[in-house]
Amino acid sequence: MEYDPSKPVHAGPGDGWHGVVAPGTHFAPESGRYHLYMAYFCPFAHRANLTRVLKGLDSAIDISVVKAYPKGDAGWSFPGANGPNDTYEGSTPDKLFGSKYLHEIYFKADKDYKGKYSVPVLWDTKEGTIVNNESLEILRWLQTGFNEILPQGSPQRDLTLYPEHLRAKIDEVKTWITRDFNSGVYKAGFAKDQATYEKNVIPVFAAMNQLEKLIHKNGGPYVLGKELTELDIVSYTTSIRFDVVYVQHFKVNLGTIRGSYPVIHEWLKNLYWNVKGFRETTNFKHIKENYTKSHTDINPLAITPLGPFPNIETGVNLDFSSIQPGVVAHPDVLEYQKGLPDV
Repeated sequence: MEYDPSKPVHAGPGDGWHGVVAPGTHFAPESGRYHLYMAYFCPFAHRANLTRVLKGLDSAIDISVVKAYPKGDAGWSFPGANGPNDTYEGSTPDKLFGSKYLHEIYFKADKDYKGKYSVPVLWDTKEGTIVNNESLEILRWLQTGFNEILPQGSPQRDLTLYPEHLRAKIDEVKTWITRDFNSGVYKAGFAKDQATYEKNVIPVFAAMNQLEKLIHKNGGPYVLGKELTELDIVSYTTSIRFDVVYVQHFKVNLGTIRGSYPVIHEWLKNLYWNVKGFRETTNFKHIKENYTKSHTDINPLAITPLGPFPNIETGVNLDFSSIQPGVVAHPDVLEYQKGLPDV
């Protein structure tokens, strides 16, 4: 959901939360005031946590991390929900309230809440409520909301992922990236019949074909060239999960990043290995075990594949001009790609 400052913070039990942290607002920027509930497995929570780290807000905004599985009828849980031996590496207790389940946080903010118990959730300890639970909104305003508490002249304070001169292109590309790639893998993966699956797997690879062309045209190392933008964030959090889980689990197997998209592959490896914040916020154990052990309708035996190995390859080639872009040339993919905006 796109950032819209005119939205009410919370319109009622059927609505999410759309608050904005900014100077002079109800939610003023203060170190230690806000707490992020997140999950390492979730690409949408990953957006928020990655932006938090890139902006140098690690100490200003602490995190609580739910377990990767099981989800169960009560939703995502924290360690200890099922007794003292209920542990999971990399997850944490609810550091604010000691809750067993994430849904308890939602009901603290609205006892009549009727929506999903999703991550990320940014909590305000001063007002005792949720600020925001929409990842694209958090991604947008987290870039500037806490700048006044960051050191003057620091790279973190100066970092913007939505620079004015690139905004039109970011908005254009993000429309099809979020629709066909970020959400597309889920539409294909959760399809209940063959026709629905085939309809939804095609846009995924059309978007990847287009992303391959876009990065190559701009020369890297980022999607739009020399500047890291929101497009790198939203593309990374799906791409880093693609080969390791989406290909086999969601059956988006017309190609792989490492085998079919050499440009995306180098872009992805560079972010992971060379740009501080990307590797630190990526947890392959949580990613692989969440999907394979919590989606019982897709993988009823909950067996987690060992591969691919390695999770991400080493060695980075930043000479993008020397790379021949790849393409998945399935006829339906190429036809759908024709309808996407030219890169």
